[in-house]
Amino acid sequence: MIDPKYSQLLFTFLMALFMSGVMSLVITLYNIGLIDGIVMIWLKAWLFAFIVAFPVINLVLPLVRRLVALLVKKPSS
Repeated sequence: MIDPKYSQLLFTFLMALFMSGVMSLVITLYNIGLIDGIVMIWLKAWLFAFIVAFPVINLVLPLVRRLVALLVKKPSS
């Protein structure tokens, strides 16, 4: 098991992995359709998307948390 102090890093890694995979597949299929070699084209796009997504998620996560805190109604006491 992974130490809890790495939970945010693990969260961003998995979020970047899944979201970059899904989005790169959707965008690749939208742009070029089901052609021969689509899997390799998609995997290259996924790798590139993940390399961008992982640090971006780590950078914007604190901002997103603050925005959510501002937008979510506080529980009444």
